[in-house]
Amino acid sequence: MISTNDFQTGMTIELDGELYTILDYDHVKPGKGGAFIQTELKNIDTGSIINKRFRSGEKVAKAHIEAKKYQFLYRDGDNYVFMDNETYEQIELAADMLGNATDYLKENLEIEIEFYQEKVVGVKVPNFVELAVADAPPAIKGNTVSGGSKKVTLESGAEVKVPLFIEAGDILKIDTRSGEYIERV
Repeated sequence: MISTNDFQTGMTIELDGELYTILDYDHVKPGKGGAFIQTELKNIDTGSIINKRFRSGEKVAKAHIEAKKYQFLYRDGDNYVFMDNETYEQIELAADMLGNATDYLKENLEIEIEFYQEKVVGVKVPNFVELAVADAPPAIKGNTVSGGSKKVTLESGAEVKVPLFIEAGDILKIDTRSGEYIERV
């Protein structure tokens, strides 16, 4: 059990038999009445987002989430196959379980898979990945006044806006949190 005063963004708690991730929280001290913690929680199973108010100092069950390193091996239809780096056991995860992480997966990429009571509850990809450009439309010189950008397709299938000088075959550093182009490697 943890106190609501110890809440942090990204923490996972158990509430009414369900798991929730804390997306945002705010400590509120109104002029009249006791202080409280206003939270925005995301249900891990359904993906729904709720707002919940807790009394300051109230005790809540913290979910024990175990994170293990896995290596992405290959895609098998709508499933993605990963290997545990310690035991070499393989697991398959459906694309909908991975969410937008599928946009950044390439062979041999190490990720963290989060478990709660032997059930997969989340996946964390590195903050930055390097992916090759699979398809890029040609840029026509003199076509813009300043700067300019175009959409390219990466080897993982994701589409990213990049500067006009990027060509097919270039390796790009991508921020997985925002999906933005950082630099050419």
